[in-house]
Amino acid sequence: MSAHNPPGLLDSLFRTDALREVFSDRGRLQGMLDFEATLARATARAGLIPDKAGALIASQCRAELFDVVALSRDSAAAGNPDIPLVRALTALVEIKDRDAARFVHWGATSQDAMDTGLVLQLRGALQFIDAGLARLSDALAMLADRHKRTPVAGRTWMLHAVPVTFGLRVAGWLSAIERHRQRMKELQARALALQFGGAAGTLAALGGRGLDVAAAMAGELHLSLPEVPWHAQRDRIAEVATTLGLLVGSLGKIARDLSLSAQTEIGEAFEPVAPGRGGSSTLPHKRNPVSAAVVLAAAVKVPGLVSVMLAAMVQEHERGLGNWHAEWETLPEICMLAAGALGHMTQAVEGLETDTGRMRRNLDATRGLIMAEAVSSALAAKMGRQAAHEMIQSACRRAIDQDRTLREVLEQDRNLAAHLSTADLDHLFDPENYLGEAEQFVERVLAARAGKGR
Repeated sequence: MSAHNPPGLLDSLFRTDALREVFSDRGRLQGMLDFEATLARATARAGLIPDKAGALIASQCRAELFDVVALSRDSAAAGNPDIPLVRALTALVEIKDRDAARFVHWGATSQDAMDTGLVLQLRGALQFIDAGLARLSDALAMLADRHKRTPVAGRTWMLHAVPVTFGLRVAGWLSAIERHRQRMKELQARALALQFGGAAGTLAALGGRGLDVAAAMAGELHLSLPEVPWHAQRDRIAEVATTLGLLVGSLGKIARDLSLSAQTEIGEAFEPVAPGRGGSSTLPHKRNPVSAAVVLAAAVKVPGLVSVMLAAMVQEHERGLGNWHAEWETLPEICMLAAGALGHMTQAVEGLETDTGRMRRNLDATRGLIMAEAVSSALAAKMGRQAAHEMIQSACRRAIDQDRTLREVLEQDRNLAAHLSTADLDHLFDPENYLGEAEQFVERVLAARAGKGR
């Protein structure tokens, strides 16, 4: 962690050190300065400014040379931080060469520097998140494969439905993460684009060499060169926000499932144990799902932030008033919360503890009712679906009212005995015989993932 960017009290809980550094004040300044340095070199190569001036300007584009506090104070009056930054950069260059100082920020506008600087920050952030997704995918793939035949109660509307496998549940999580990995690749191709248009998107100040300078800058910064400057077209930036919003939603889904599984009354899966992790200040026995809590907090916060980014897309003519400004703190916060949630979820999944014995015992919690559909389906082949459904539904009610197992009730039902034997019931009340295509679905997810070289 940088000494220039000390963490706040809650930063280590909700964010990662890596992305806090990317989106630190120093990181923001360096992104804008990288734009200015590249602009100076490109305009020098195009013959628009002296070579000596280009080299000197670029040499002063180092964030540590600037006073963040002073720039912050001056930004309040200027309306954005690039104006005082360019003024300070000009002053630094002027100390060494008064003539070279005339060529700082040549042909550009503040939004060029700020947007391109942001894109450079986003590149680091998205690459970090992409690597985190790969790690989470690996952990989920191992977990899904390990439990592809492990029966567990399938729950709909939070109530027992039919048996599934724990591997199938994990495969659902994994499938979503794999889609997010694909979105990340597609997103980076669109979002990591140079912003360079000058005062109103025409580059008129560069005297016919604007496209040459832009191409040179895009090449040096390893960014795509868009067909047109995108000052007031914010879909690239909004897509970053919405894509990360989708990701956090999927992470929240996993967190919700894990936290429900860790409940005392269920006890099927638990976050890893570590010194100081998940304890209570007053209850010695508690093992709280800390990672799930952080991820769920992000899943609550991020959608509102995404809505800000979507609302900010409606901008005026060639330059937005206020709506562009609303992005400055919002998008970095989305990125940091998403990365923090991803890190917590990966840690939880990699160290997840499962209790397969408890999973099996929970299948019996309803005393056989979870196998009602299996019996009804078998009976439907003998007497028709509706009649079978009504017979088994009536048996379920009797089992509940009489506090008996469904199997006991059915064994004493003479009407049923004419259609299903004791051997049939033995087969139908074994959860492992009613898992459908669960294992095949898991294998399909794993095969699709392997087919992508992951």
